[in-house]
Amino acid sequence: MRKKALLLIVLFTATVLSNSCRKNQTQPVLTSSDISKVVNQMSVIMIHDITNPPLAARFFSYTCLAGYEIVSENDKTEKSMHGILNEYPDIKKPSFANGYNYQLSALIAMMETAGKMQPSGSSLMVTYEQTFLDSCRKIGFTDEVIDSSKHYAQAISKKILAYAKKDRYNRISNYTRYTPLGKDSTWYPTPPAYMAPVEPYFNTIRPFTLDSASQFKVSRPIQFSTDKRSEFYKYMLRCYKLGGSELTPEHRTIAAFWDCNPFAVQDNGHMLIGLKKISPGAHWLGITGIVCKQTKTGFSKAMEIHTVVSMGLMDSFMCCWDEKYRSNRIRPETAIRKYIDPNWRPLLQTPPFPEYLSGHSCISSTSAVILTSYFGDNLHYTDNVEEKYGLPPRSFTSFKQAAAEAGMSRFWGGIHFEDAINSGMKQGTQVGEWVVNKVKGHK
Repeated sequence: MRKKALLLIVLFTATVLSNSCRKNQTQPVLTSSDISKVVNQMSVIMIHDITNPPLAARFFSYTCLAGYEIVSENDKTEKSMHGILNEYPDIKKPSFANGYNYQLSALIAMMETAGKMQPSGSSLMVTYEQTFLDSCRKIGFTDEVIDSSKHYAQAISKKILAYAKKDRYNRISNYTRYTPLGKDSTWYPTPPAYMAPVEPYFNTIRPFTLDSASQFKVSRPIQFSTDKRSEFYKYMLRCYKLGGSELTPEHRTIAAFWDCNPFAVQDNGHMLIGLKKISPGAHWLGITGIVCKQTKTGFSKAMEIHTVVSMGLMDSFMCCWDEKYRSNRIRPETAIRKYIDPNWRPLLQTPPFPEYLSGHSCISSTSAVILTSYFGDNLHYTDNVEEKYGLPPRSFTSFKQAAAEAGMSRFWGGIHFEDAINSGMKQGTQVGEWVVNKVKGHK
């Protein structure tokens, strides 16, 4: 009798395990493309809100970090950012977390975080999240799993939002309003909108991995001079010609491809109309999504890569903006129109902040270093991130090639001098190497 009972128990256990395995096999699996969809929705909101590039990187960073925290709590191959990021807390999985799908929770955590951080996120992201959850039901997620996943996600999102609140960004609105210095050599607002300077105090917030925003100072820019024999005047002439009358069709294409100026406006004679353009950071996160999909990178690793690229973007912007408002150099448009040709206009609209360093050169180089550390130096890919904005795709043989082209696009576009690009690429590379060492050195 005892043997018969034992046999029944064994058979029952085997049946339960078999059913469990079958259930796990049919449970929906989310992919890196689902991460990209959340990032893309954030970009849509940023275009609506006209979010500036450094702030966009901040939003992306904390949003991806919320998703990654859940991944690290459930995938043993991914480590917590505690002990790696500055002041990052030791977040524990909630005791009530049960019956959830961690991939689903990670995506919901991203949406919950973006929805609360982005100005228009509370309305636009809520609608997107509901649509996403409806699609999850259609592919097999039960209401019980969705509810459990959402409760877990909300708890983690709350922790990440508390971490974000302590980075001191909320203090910036209390600082003295920045005004142009009014010197011949310094930055001044440019047409057509003559906007106020963007994020002059971005270097005061807490970085993710850096010791400080001034950690990777570069050499000072070439000294301003109106002497026609001076190096600066020669730089003006080169920008005037090669970024103007002597632009080739290829250079025009490159400049437009990497424009990424969320402040661009069109003057129709009666009013200024904003043009829909994504930020430089959104472009590089788009590239991240493309290569994760191309290489069939798993969900957990893709979340890690998106998170590290996002944090690299923010730290890179901090270093760059620290230098921008220290050197405070005049833009080519202002200098050339004043000292060479009053009718000259650059191909691209000049963004509203000082010239040195080139922000795109910095963050592109940082992103390239980080992506190269994951995918190698010779990954061929096609960048179609801005196809929906009317820009045809471009193909690249490496991330570094793309970063170099992104940097030079600012020269062809007439909005940067060459030393700002070269120094920007140098600083961006240093930041990227630092971020990779900090993150991968602890893994």
